[in-house]
Amino acid sequence: MNAPTRLAAYGVGLAVVLTGGWLVGERTDLGEVEPAVASHSTHSSSQKGAAMEPMATTEELPGGLQVSASGYTLDLAPTGYRAGRREVGFRITGPDGEPVTEYERSHEKDLHLIAVRRDFSGFQHVHPSFDAATGTWSVELDLSPGAWRVFADFVPAGGEGLTLGADLAVAGDAGAQRLPEPTRTATVGGFTVTVTGDLVTGEHSALDFEISKGGEPVTDLEPYLGAYGHLVALREGDLAYLHVHPGGEPGDGVTSPGPTVDFGAEVPSSGRYHLFLDFKVDGVVHTAPLTLDAESTAADAAKGAGEPAHSSDHRH
Repeated sequence: MNAPTRLAAYGVGLAVVLTGGWLVGERTDLGEVEPAVASHSTHSSSQKGAAMEPMATTEELPGGLQVSASGYTLDLAPTGYRAGRREVGFRITGPDGEPVTEYERSHEKDLHLIAVRRDFSGFQHVHPSFDAATGTWSVELDLSPGAWRVFADFVPAGGEGLTLGADLAVAGDAGAQRLPEPTRTATVGGFTVTVTGDLVTGEHSALDFEISKGGEPVTDLEPYLGAYGHLVALREGDLAYLHVHPGGEPGDGVTSPGPTVDFGAEVPSSGRYHLFLDFKVDGVVHTAPLTLDAESTAADAAKGAGEPAHSSDHRH
Protein backbone atom coordinates (compact mmCIF):
# COMPACT_ATOMS: atom_id res chain seq x y z
CA MET A 1 0.00 0.00 0.00
CA ASN A 2 1.51 3.34 -0.93
CA ALA A 3 1.84 6.27 1.46
CA PRO A 4 -1.06 8.42 0.15
CA THR A 5 -3.37 5.42 0.48
CA ARG A 6 -2.28 4.93 4.08
CA LEU A 7 -2.99 8.57 4.81
CA ALA A 8 -6.45 8.23 3.31
CA ALA A 9 -7.03 5.19 5.48
CA TYR A 10 -5.98 7.23 8.49
CA GLY A 11 -9.09 9.27 7.93
CA VAL A 12 -10.29 11.31 4.96
CA GLY A 13 -12.36 13.40 7.32
CA LEU A 14 -9.28 14.18 9.41
CA ALA A 15 -7.36 15.36 6.38
CA VAL A 16 -10.22 17.60 5.28
CA VAL A 17 -10.69 19.15 8.70
CA LEU A 18 -7.02 19.62 9.47
CA THR A 19 -5.58 20.68 6.15
CA GLY A 20 -8.64 22.09 4.43
CA GLY A 21 -8.03 24.23 1.39
CA TRP A 22 -4.31 24.38 2.05
CA LEU A 23 -3.59 20.69 1.46
CA VAL A 24 -0.57 20.33 -0.80
CA GLY A 25 -1.12 19.03 -4.27
CA GLU A 26 -4.11 21.27 -4.92
CA ARG A 27 -4.07 24.26 -7.20
CA THR A 28 -5.03 27.49 -5.42
CA ASP A 29 -4.12 31.14 -5.66
CA LEU A 30 -1.25 30.30 -3.29
CA GLY A 31 0.60 28.27 -5.91
CA GLU A 32 1.05 24.68 -6.98
CA VAL A 33 2.81 21.97 -5.02
CA GLU A 34 3.67 18.48 -6.19
CA PRO A 35 1.64 15.75 -4.45
CA ALA A 36 2.84 14.89 -0.98
CA VAL A 37 3.78 11.48 0.38
CA ALA A 38 2.24 10.69 3.74
CA SER A 39 4.26 9.73 6.76
CA HIS A 40 3.81 9.62 10.52
CA SER A 41 5.26 11.08 13.71
CA THR A 42 4.63 12.03 17.31
CA HIS A 43 5.78 14.61 19.84
CA SER A 44 8.17 13.64 22.61
CA SER A 45 11.48 13.96 24.40
CA SER A 46 14.00 11.15 24.56
CA GLN A 47 17.38 9.84 25.50
CA LYS A 48 19.39 7.66 23.17
CA GLY A 49 18.65 4.00 23.72
CA ALA A 50 15.33 4.63 25.47
CA ALA A 51 11.88 4.83 23.94
CA MET A 52 10.44 8.32 23.74
CA GLU A 53 7.49 9.26 25.89
CA PRO A 54 4.68 10.65 23.74
CA MET A 55 3.51 14.19 24.39
CA ALA A 56 0.99 14.34 21.56
CA THR A 57 -2.17 16.38 21.84
CA THR A 58 -4.19 13.20 22.36
CA GLU A 59 -3.38 9.51 22.74
CA GLU A 60 -4.76 8.89 19.26
CA LEU A 61 -3.11 11.65 17.26
CA PRO A 62 0.42 12.94 16.79
CA GLY A 63 1.17 16.48 17.92
CA GLY A 64 0.36 19.52 15.82
CA LEU A 65 -2.59 18.06 13.90
CA GLN A 66 -5.22 19.84 15.96
CA VAL A 67 -5.93 23.50 16.58
CA SER A 68 -7.66 22.48 19.83
CA ALA A 69 -6.86 19.71 22.32
CA SER A 70 -7.52 19.02 26.00
CA GLY A 71 -9.59 22.20 26.20
CA TYR A 72 -6.80 24.44 24.84
CA THR A 73 -6.99 26.27 21.51
CA LEU A 74 -4.44 28.04 19.32
CA ASP A 75 -6.24 31.28 18.40
CA LEU A 76 -4.46 32.59 15.29
CA ALA A 77 -5.97 34.37 12.30
CA PRO A 78 -5.59 32.11 9.22
CA THR A 79 -5.56 34.87 6.59
CA GLY A 80 -4.68 38.53 6.10
CA TYR A 81 -0.90 38.13 5.83
CA ARG A 82 1.41 39.70 3.24
CA ALA A 83 4.85 38.52 2.21
CA GLY A 84 7.87 39.92 4.02
CA ARG A 85 8.91 40.18 7.64
CA ARG A 86 5.59 40.49 9.43
CA GLU A 87 4.41 40.45 13.01
CA VAL A 88 2.13 37.56 13.85
CA GLY A 89 0.02 37.62 16.99
CA PHE A 90 -1.92 34.81 18.63
CA ARG A 91 -3.34 33.57 21.92
CA ILE A 92 -3.72 30.25 23.67
CA THR A 93 -7.16 29.95 25.22
CA GLY A 94 -7.91 27.50 28.02
CA PRO A 95 -10.83 25.26 28.98
CA ASP A 96 -12.64 28.31 30.38
CA GLY A 97 -12.38 30.11 27.03
CA GLU A 98 -10.07 32.75 28.47
CA PRO A 99 -6.48 33.44 27.34
CA VAL A 100 -3.88 31.38 29.19
CA THR A 101 -1.51 33.67 31.10
CA GLU A 102 0.58 31.19 33.09
CA TYR A 103 2.95 28.63 31.59
CA GLU A 104 5.62 26.22 32.78
CA ARG A 105 9.05 26.50 31.22
CA SER A 106 10.04 23.74 28.85
CA HIS A 107 13.49 23.67 27.26
CA GLU A 108 14.20 27.11 28.76
CA LYS A 109 11.15 28.83 27.21
CA ASP A 110 7.48 29.29 28.06
CA LEU A 111 6.44 28.69 24.45
CA HIS A 112 8.15 27.54 21.26
CA LEU A 113 6.70 28.55 17.90
CA ILE A 114 7.55 26.66 14.71
CA ALA A 115 6.54 28.06 11.32
CA VAL A 116 7.11 26.32 7.99
CA ARG A 117 5.62 26.60 4.51
CA ARG A 118 3.83 23.45 3.39
CA ASP A 119 6.59 22.68 0.88
CA PHE A 120 8.94 22.59 3.92
CA SER A 121 10.73 25.82 2.99
CA GLY A 122 11.12 28.82 5.28
CA PHE A 123 11.44 26.80 8.51
CA GLN A 124 11.61 29.06 11.59
CA HIS A 125 11.86 28.17 15.27
CA VAL A 126 11.20 31.33 17.28
CA HIS A 127 10.24 32.40 20.79
CA PRO A 128 7.52 35.08 20.84
CA SER A 129 7.18 37.86 23.39
CA PHE A 130 4.24 37.70 25.75
CA ASP A 131 1.79 40.32 27.00
CA ALA A 132 0.47 38.82 30.22
CA ALA A 133 -2.21 41.50 30.52
CA THR A 134 -3.97 40.34 27.36
CA GLY A 135 -2.60 36.81 27.06
CA THR A 136 -1.26 37.67 23.59
CA TRP A 137 1.93 36.31 22.05
CA SER A 138 3.63 38.18 19.20
CA VAL A 139 6.65 37.54 17.00
CA GLU A 140 8.04 38.58 13.61
CA LEU A 141 8.17 35.89 10.94
CA ASP A 142 9.75 35.92 7.48
CA LEU A 143 6.78 35.02 5.29
CA SER A 144 6.71 34.17 1.59
CA PRO A 145 3.54 33.64 -0.49
CA GLY A 146 1.92 30.27 0.06
CA ALA A 147 0.31 28.03 2.64
CA TRP A 148 2.05 27.77 6.01
CA ARG A 149 1.66 25.64 9.11
CA VAL A 150 2.30 27.15 12.55
CA PHE A 151 2.90 25.06 15.69
CA ALA A 152 2.70 26.27 19.28
CA ASP A 153 4.62 23.99 21.67
CA PHE A 154 3.93 24.78 25.34
CA VAL A 155 3.06 23.53 28.82
CA PRO A 156 0.16 25.33 30.52
CA ALA A 157 0.66 25.85 34.25
CA GLY A 158 -0.41 22.69 36.04
CA GLY A 159 -1.08 20.88 32.76
CA GLU A 160 0.57 18.54 30.29
CA GLY A 161 2.74 19.52 27.33
CA LEU A 162 0.81 20.25 24.13
CA THR A 163 1.59 21.02 20.51
CA LEU A 164 -1.25 22.76 18.67
CA GLY A 165 -1.16 23.57 14.95
CA ALA A 166 -2.94 26.04 12.69
CA ASP A 167 -2.78 27.03 9.04
CA LEU A 168 -1.68 30.47 7.90
CA ALA A 169 -2.10 31.77 4.33
CA VAL A 170 0.20 34.41 2.83
CA ALA A 171 -1.18 36.21 -0.21
CA GLY A 172 0.69 36.12 -3.52
CA ASP A 173 1.89 33.67 -6.13
CA ALA A 174 3.90 30.89 -4.50
CA GLY A 175 4.91 29.49 -7.88
CA ALA A 176 5.57 25.84 -8.59
CA GLN A 177 6.96 24.16 -5.48
CA ARG A 178 8.90 20.91 -5.13
CA LEU A 179 8.94 18.81 -2.02
CA PRO A 180 12.47 17.90 -0.86
CA GLU A 181 13.85 14.51 -1.83
CA PRO A 182 15.51 12.26 0.78
CA THR A 183 18.95 13.52 1.76
CA ARG A 184 21.28 12.64 4.63
CA THR A 185 23.59 15.63 4.22
CA ALA A 186 22.96 19.37 4.42
CA THR A 187 25.25 22.40 4.29
CA VAL A 188 24.36 25.57 6.18
CA GLY A 189 26.53 28.55 7.14
CA GLY A 190 29.66 26.71 6.03
CA PHE A 191 28.85 23.71 8.24
CA THR A 192 28.08 20.23 6.90
CA VAL A 193 25.61 18.05 8.79
CA THR A 194 25.31 14.33 8.06
CA VAL A 195 22.81 11.99 9.68
CA THR A 196 23.36 8.26 10.15
CA GLY A 197 20.80 5.74 11.36
CA ASP A 198 17.37 4.79 10.04
CA LEU A 199 13.81 5.50 11.05
CA VAL A 200 11.96 2.22 11.51
CA THR A 201 8.24 2.09 12.12
CA GLY A 202 7.19 1.27 15.66
CA GLU A 203 10.74 0.84 16.94
CA HIS A 204 13.17 3.06 18.76
CA SER A 205 15.46 4.54 16.12
CA ALA A 206 18.84 6.06 16.93
CA LEU A 207 19.85 9.01 14.75
CA ASP A 208 23.35 10.53 14.94
CA PHE A 209 24.01 13.96 13.45
CA GLU A 210 27.68 14.69 12.75
CA ILE A 211 28.69 18.33 12.27
CA SER A 212 31.86 19.40 10.45
CA LYS A 213 33.31 22.52 8.86
CA GLY A 214 35.94 22.53 6.13
CA GLY A 215 36.30 18.79 6.54
CA GLU A 216 37.14 19.12 10.25
CA PRO A 217 34.86 17.93 13.06
CA VAL A 218 33.14 20.66 15.06
CA THR A 219 33.80 20.16 18.77
CA ASP A 220 32.75 23.54 20.15
CA LEU A 221 28.97 23.37 19.93
CA GLU A 222 27.25 25.71 22.37
CA PRO A 223 24.17 24.88 24.45
CA TYR A 224 20.91 25.81 22.76
CA LEU A 225 17.67 25.43 24.70
CA GLY A 226 19.49 23.30 27.24
CA ALA A 227 21.08 20.90 24.75
CA TYR A 228 23.72 20.73 22.00
CA GLY A 229 21.02 20.31 19.38
CA HIS A 230 17.31 20.63 18.84
CA LEU A 231 15.43 18.48 16.35
CA VAL A 232 11.98 18.87 14.81
CA ALA A 233 10.57 16.37 12.31
CA LEU A 234 7.44 16.85 10.22
CA ARG A 235 5.50 14.12 8.48
CA GLU A 236 5.03 14.75 4.79
CA GLY A 237 1.35 15.03 3.90
CA ASP A 238 -0.27 16.49 7.00
CA LEU A 239 2.78 17.92 8.80
CA ALA A 240 2.27 15.92 11.98
CA TYR A 241 4.88 17.07 14.48
CA LEU A 242 7.73 15.14 16.09
CA HIS A 243 9.84 16.99 18.63
CA VAL A 244 12.85 15.34 20.28
CA HIS A 245 15.94 16.34 22.19
CA PRO A 246 19.29 14.56 22.21
CA GLY A 247 20.60 12.08 24.72
CA GLY A 248 22.55 13.78 27.48
CA GLU A 249 22.92 17.47 28.21
CA PRO A 250 25.68 20.06 28.51
CA GLY A 251 27.58 19.84 31.78
CA ASP A 252 26.53 16.30 32.66
CA GLY A 253 30.16 15.14 32.51
CA VAL A 254 29.41 12.69 29.73
CA THR A 255 27.99 14.57 26.76
CA SER A 256 30.58 16.24 24.52
CA PRO A 257 29.97 19.45 22.53
CA GLY A 258 30.27 17.72 19.17
CA PRO A 259 30.99 16.65 16.62
CA THR A 260 28.04 14.25 17.02
CA VAL A 261 24.63 14.95 18.49
CA ASP A 262 22.47 11.86 18.96
CA PHE A 263 18.70 11.58 19.12
CA GLY A 264 16.15 8.85 19.67
CA ALA A 265 12.98 8.70 17.64
CA GLU A 266 9.98 6.41 17.37
CA VAL A 267 7.51 6.67 14.51
CA PRO A 268 4.32 4.61 14.38
CA SER A 269 4.05 4.28 10.57
CA SER A 270 6.22 4.46 7.49
CA GLY A 271 6.56 7.51 5.26
CA ARG A 272 8.74 10.53 4.65
CA TYR A 273 9.98 12.89 7.37
CA HIS A 274 11.53 16.32 6.99
CA LEU A 275 14.05 16.95 9.77
CA PHE A 276 15.31 20.31 10.97
CA LEU A 277 18.35 20.30 13.24
CA ASP A 278 19.14 23.50 15.18
CA PHE A 279 22.67 23.86 16.56
CA LYS A 280 24.66 26.81 17.88
CA VAL A 281 28.27 27.83 17.21
CA ASP A 282 29.89 31.19 18.10
CA GLY A 283 26.56 32.56 19.27
CA VAL A 284 24.77 31.83 15.99
CA VAL A 285 21.99 29.25 15.61
CA HIS A 286 22.05 27.32 12.35
CA THR A 287 19.29 25.09 10.98
CA ALA A 288 20.14 22.09 8.80
CA PRO A 289 17.28 20.55 6.76
CA LEU A 290 17.43 16.81 6.03
CA THR A 291 14.88 14.26 4.80
CA LEU A 292 14.54 10.57 5.66
CA ASP A 293 12.10 7.83 4.72
CA ALA A 294 10.87 5.61 7.55
CA GLU A 295 10.98 1.89 6.87
CA SER A 296 8.16 -0.54 7.69
CA THR A 297 8.65 -3.52 9.94
CA ALA A 298 7.42 -6.95 8.90
CA ALA A 299 4.53 -6.47 11.31
CA ASP A 300 3.44 -3.30 9.56
CA ALA A 301 3.70 -4.93 6.15
CA ALA A 302 1.52 -7.80 7.31
CA LYS A 303 -0.98 -5.41 8.82
CA GLY A 304 -1.15 -3.39 5.62
CA ALA A 305 -1.81 -6.57 3.64
CA GLY A 306 -4.60 -7.55 5.99
CA GLU A 307 -2.60 -10.40 7.50
CA PRO A 308 -2.12 -10.96 11.24
CA ALA A 309 1.17 -9.61 12.57
CA HIS A 310 3.24 -11.82 14.84
CA SER A 311 4.69 -10.39 18.03
CA SER A 312 8.15 -11.64 17.09
CA ASP A 313 8.16 -9.25 14.11
CA HIS A 314 7.60 -6.12 16.14
CA ARG A 315 9.79 -4.84 18.95
CA HIS A 316 8.11 -2.60 21.52
